[in-house]
Amino acid sequence: MDVQGPAARPALAGDPRSSADRIQLRRAVTLTLMTLVMPGSAQLVTGHRTIGRIAIRVWLTCLAVGSVLLLLALTSRETLLKLLLDPRISTLGRWFLILGAVTWVLLLLDAWRLGRPLQLPRKHRLWMTGLNGVLCMVTAGVMFFAAHLVSVQNGFIGAVFASETTSKPEAGRYNVLLMGTDSGPDRSGMRPDSMTVASIDAETGRTVLIGMPRNLQDIRFPEGSFMKKAFPDTFDCDGCYLNALNTWANDHAKELGAKTVGQRTPGIQATMDAVSEATGLKLNYYGLVNMHGFSELIDAVGGVTLNVRERTAIGGIGSPIRGYIEPGEQQLTGDQALWYGRSRVLNNDFSRMGRQKCVMNAMLHQLSPQKVLLNVQKIADSSKTLLDTDIPQSDLATFIDLALKAKSAPLSTVSLVPPAIYTGNPDWKKVRSMVSKAIDKAEGKKAAPRVGVTAARLPTLEVGTAEKDPVKANDTADLSSTC
Repeated sequence: MDVQGPAARPALAGDPRSSADRIQLRRAVTLTLMTLVMPGSAQLVTGHRTIGRIAIRVWLTCLAVGSVLLLLALTSRETLLKLLLDPRISTLGRWFLILGAVTWVLLLLDAWRLGRPLQLPRKHRLWMTGLNGVLCMVTAGVMFFAAHLVSVQNGFIGAVFASETTSKPEAGRYNVLLMGTDSGPDRSGMRPDSMTVASIDAETGRTVLIGMPRNLQDIRFPEGSFMKKAFPDTFDCDGCYLNALNTWANDHAKELGAKTVGQRTPGIQATMDAVSEATGLKLNYYGLVNMHGFSELIDAVGGVTLNVRERTAIGGIGSPIRGYIEPGEQQLTGDQALWYGRSRVLNNDFSRMGRQKCVMNAMLHQLSPQKVLLNVQKIADSSKTLLDTDIPQSDLATFIDLALKAKSAPLSTVSLVPPAIYTGNPDWKKVRSMVSKAIDKAEGKKAAPRVGVTAARLPTLEVGTAEKDPVKANDTADLSSTC
C-alpha cells in the first residue's frame, strides 16, 4: 500500500498516473474558467442542472441588460445617464452587485470542489487552490467596489442635488449662474468673490462664459423682483455693488416679504434677478462654489495643470504673502489653484477673472473618467462641501451629457470689464449687445444689426503682451488656446 499518497509518487515518462493527473488538472482548470466566463456552466456539465440552469439564466439576463445599456451608450447617452442616476434603479443595482458577488464566489468555490482537488497531486492542488482564490478575490473585489461606487453616487447626489424644481432651456440654452465664495467666521455675510454665467447650448453643449465684475454698480432689477420694491431704479445704497446683493437681500428679506424658495435664499434670488436683467438672459439655475471645497476637489483628482501667464501671489488678502506661483506650465495643488484663481495682490480684478476662467477650462478638460473612478470617495466628500445648487436630480443627466459634449468643443468667454464697460456706470444696452454677440458667435451665427444699439467692441485690457496677458481669457472664442 502506498502510504505516501499521489503527491509523493515520482512522475515517469509514459506513466499512466502522470497522464491521469494532467487530465484531472485540465478538468479542474476548465471547470473554474467556465464558471468565470459563464457562471453555472460548470455545475450544468457535471450534473448539477438545477443550480446550473438558474445561474446561466441570470447570467444571460445580465448580458442582455448589458447589451441594452451598450446600445443606449452608443445611441442615447442622456437616456443611459438618466437610468444610471435614478436612485431606485441604482439602489436595486447596488444590491444586485452585492448578491451577485457573493453568488459568483460560491459558484467558483463549488467549481473548485467539482474539480476534485483532493485527488490531485499536491503541487497541482496548491496551484488550483491559488488560482481559485485569486479569481474569487478579484471577482468579488470588482463587484463590491462597483456597489461602493453606486452607494457613494447616491449619497452625493441626494446631498447636493436635492431641488425638485426644473427649468426649461430658453432660446435653446441653459443659463447657470456660477458664484464663488469663501465665506467664513471672519467674514460678515457672504459676498461672492466671482460671478460667471455659463450659457450652454442645450443640444451641442457649446458654452459661453460671461464674466460679471463683482464691483458692478447701478444694478437694475426686472419687473416682479422683490428687490424692485426697495430699488425701483437702481441698487444705489452705500457700497451697493453686485457682490453685495446676496448679503443685503438676506438681511432685509423680512421687511421685503422675501422667502427662501427651495434651495434659493432671497440673496441668491436677488443676485440672479440682477444678473438676468443685466445680461438679458433667463437664468435657469445657480451653482454656489465654496473656494475651500474647490481646493479639496483639485487635490482629490491629483492637481491641475495650467500654463501660468503671470507671477501670482499666494496669500496677501488680509494675510502675509507666503509664496508665489511662477510663470510657465505648472502642476498646481488645490491651494495653489485656489490662489491662482483669487489672488489680486500683484494684479487686478480683471486679471483674476481671466485666471478663474482658465482654471475652469482646465478642470473641464482634465477631469477624466479615470481620475473620477480612482478618486470617487475623495471627490464626493469634497463636492458635498464644494457645491450648493438648485439643479434638480432630474436634470443632472442632461448636464453631465452636455459637459461631456463641451469637453470636445471650444469654450468661449466674454467679460463685462473696462474699457468696453465702465463698471461704475455700465451701458446696459452695450452689455446685452456684447452677450448676444458672444453667443451668436459661439453658435456660428452672424450678428444681425440692432436698431439703436452701437456695436460693442469686446473688451481688451492692454496689461502686457498677448503671450503673457491672462486678461485675454476674458474675451476669446477658444479659451483653451488663450489659457
